[in-house]
Amino acid sequence: MNDWPDDAPGDPTTASAAPAADWITTPLTAGLLRGALDLEHTEHGVLPHRLPARARAQCTDGLLAMAEAQASGVRLVFRTRATAIELDALRTKNAYQGAPPRPDGLYDLFVDGRPAGQAGVTGGNVLMVDLTTGSAETRPGPVGTLRFTGLPDRVKDVEIWLPHNEITQLVALRTDAPVEPLPDAGRKKWLHHGSSISHGSDAASPSTTWPALAASLGGVELTNLGLSGSALLDPFTARALRDTPADLISVKIGINLVNADLMRLRAFGPAVHGFLDTIREGHPGTPLLVVSPLLCPIHEDTPGPSAPDFSNLSAGKLQFRAAGDPAERAAGKLTLNVIREELARLVKQRAADDPNLHYLDGRDLYGEADFAELPLPDQLHPDAATHRRIGERFAALAFGSGGPFTAERA
Repeated sequence: MNDWPDDAPGDPTTASAAPAADWITTPLTAGLLRGALDLEHTEHGVLPHRLPARARAQCTDGLLAMAEAQASGVRLVFRTRATAIELDALRTKNAYQGAPPRPDGLYDLFVDGRPAGQAGVTGGNVLMVDLTTGSAETRPGPVGTLRFTGLPDRVKDVEIWLPHNEITQLVALRTDAPVEPLPDAGRKKWLHHGSSISHGSDAASPSTTWPALAASLGGVELTNLGLSGSALLDPFTARALRDTPADLISVKIGINLVNADLMRLRAFGPAVHGFLDTIREGHPGTPLLVVSPLLCPIHEDTPGPSAPDFSNLSAGKLQFRAAGDPAERAAGKLTLNVIREELARLVKQRAADDPNLHYLDGRDLYGEADFAELPLPDQLHPDAATHRRIGERFAALAFGSGGPFTAERA
């Protein structure tokens, strides 16, 4: 399950097997990309977006702009006989003032559906963020190149998953044999929306975020609208979900509303109704799964906002704490338990008239026993092993026998 063998055919360190004159450059078009809702042409190349231009124009929040431009779930997909592939890309990597360096983004290569190599690019831009002030500065850098060689000399289907944690501008695609778009395999299309956990924060690589793992196990085609810090019931996100073709839809709601201390209970219920109403305008009968928050002890009964905890920064650890007061729940402040209770009630109410609407308690994906075994390293985000567990649990509960995404239910 996306385990990377030592003898994988793609060798990212070997020099190109083909002379420069023999390379074929293929235009980077939407037909070669999956998982993106829009493709912006830039001075360097093309930039995949996970929200359409109309949605981006309706919000100037820098965190959302960064999150939706990071290519979680976006992959290059094509058919070729090439034994060598080069990709020029300009990355924008996040860095945090005073914090340890973030890991470099990885590109995951699959050949005929099997893991075949990993690589990264050097250079690129750095977005330096000061968590104490919220300010950010972009430090420009050069385009980098990744290379896979030693691929089998036969016609094959190739997927290159772009880094889930970096903004990636695709500059040029070169191969030593022609490339053609990959025909639709006819798999069901799964559209998912959630927070940084769905986005893939602290996952090992782009194909091992929990939604990517669940999609692989469920045999479906993923479009991941997990948006770090930005699963906030925004109407423009609901419209993006409404307008995107899908056979299966899930929305994970709650943690970012607490993180941001964005709304009170009075506003929460109507906002969820409106969000689901908008999705149903475009997908009236599609199986729709509402997922409540995973266990997060700092916010189970303590409202937000979440605040950075710098107490262990000298040891290389950036953590988070709940800055709210449990007594504020009486005034309508949201906690994860409050949200779960309201979501369960609301979905039960709507399901009386919408038999394709379902609810999943996020603690069934990651609960108290899981936290005891695999605690959240920064108090908010799961590590790579936990992403795998969540992905396996979701696949079993949603795609397994009797689940809301099984063929007999869908």
